[in-house]
Formats: sequence, structure tokens, C-alpha cells
Amino acid sequence: MAKYSILKSFYASYAWQAFRLLIIAERGLKCECCHELVLKVKDITVHHKIELTPENVQDTSISLNPANVLIVCHECHNKVHNRFGYKPSKGVYIVFGAPLSGKVAYVQEYAGRGDLVVDMDRLYQAVSLLPSYDKPDNLFSNVRGIHNLLIDNIKTRYGKWHSAWVIGGYADRYKRDKLADDLGAELIFCDVSKDECLRRLEVDEDRRCRQDEWRGYIEKWFAAYTVA
Repeated sequence: MAKYSILKSFYASYAWQAFRLLIIAERGLKCECCHELVLKVKDITVHHKIELTPENVQDTSISLNPANVLIVCHECHNKVHNRFGYKPSKGVYIVFGAPLSGKVAYVQEYAGRGDLVVDMDRLYQAVSLLPSYDKPDNLFSNVRGIHNLLIDNIKTRYGKWHSAWVIGGYADRYKRDKLADDLGAELIFCDVSKDECLRRLEVDEDRRCRQDEWRGYIEKWFAAYTVA
């Protein structure tokens, strides 16, 4: 119950009440999800896209950030949180593209709390405690096993996740189309040129000592990529 007390105190605070009224005054009485007019201020919810938790509520870049909130009506707010008869759709998405094409950033922008995200780089990080760009070859079989188990969970819709996001290169059209068919997934392509991926690599501080390695990954992906 302590966590609910922390959040309740925040929503009762002057800082939140003033922020809420400012957002409504700036954007008007219209739901940003269904675009219907809301007649009364009390019927508007200012919804956080990144859900507030006891751990992040004191971070004003999340809790009091205009870019992190939407004006929504009560019905749309219930849909967002899958409450009062609204059930999650269990949408499945395969986000693919070259290394450094922005796949993780895309998923971070659109995935919700409670969504399942399957990403080989993050799985390596989970089992090794190394940075996500450092992937020891000797752990490949272990990581692939975990990855395949999660893919099977998505295929069978096992678990209570809302939507699922599978992140990967998937340069070969046959393989990505087969995976999409197996999972009933929508394909989302991060369409970034090779030159732009290489430019991002040049300014990436994390990969500064591994530029040759990652340049090879980029070149390999574009050599293998097939559209038809």
C-alpha cells in the first residue's frame, strides 16, 4: 500500500494540480486519443505516457513533462489501462532494420508498461551484466535459447503481457516474413540509410572502442538485406 500512498501524495500536490490545469489551458478540452470534445474539466484526465511509479514520480522529466502527457477522456483512459471491461489487444510487432537504425528508440517511444520486449542485445545484457553492445560469442547458445522461449510465449500468447515487440535485424525477407506469419505480427521497418547508420556509429561514445566491429555489422546487414 505504500506505493499507492506515494502516488496519491503526488497527485494531491500543488505542483501536479498547477501542471494539470496549465496543460488543459494550453491544449483545450479535447481528448487527444479520440478527438472528442470533453465538456467539463473534471472529466479530463492528464495521462502519463510513461506510467508513474514510486521510483520515477519524483523525476520531473517524467512526472511534470508536457511531452510525457496526453489529455484524454475517461473512456480512452480506461482503454489505455485496460480497465473496466477493456482488455488488451495483445498486438505483436516486429521492429527490424540495420544496426543503429533506431529500433530500440522506436520501441521505447511506443511500447507501454506491461508490454513484452524481446531483444537479443538486451538478453545478452541480462545474462552477462555487460553493456548491450558487448555480446560474448560463448553466450550465444544460452541467449538464443531464452530468445526462442520468449518467441514461443508470443506465438502461443502465453502470459498476461499487453503487446509484444520483437527487435532484430531480420535482413532476410523470407525469414522475417515467416516469423511475422508465425507470430501474427505486424512488421515495422526502421528505414535508415547505411551512410546514416555509419554516421551515428562515428558519434556513438559507447561504441568508440568497437567501431570496426560495429562497422562490420552494419556492412553485413546492408549486404544481406532483401526487399523482394
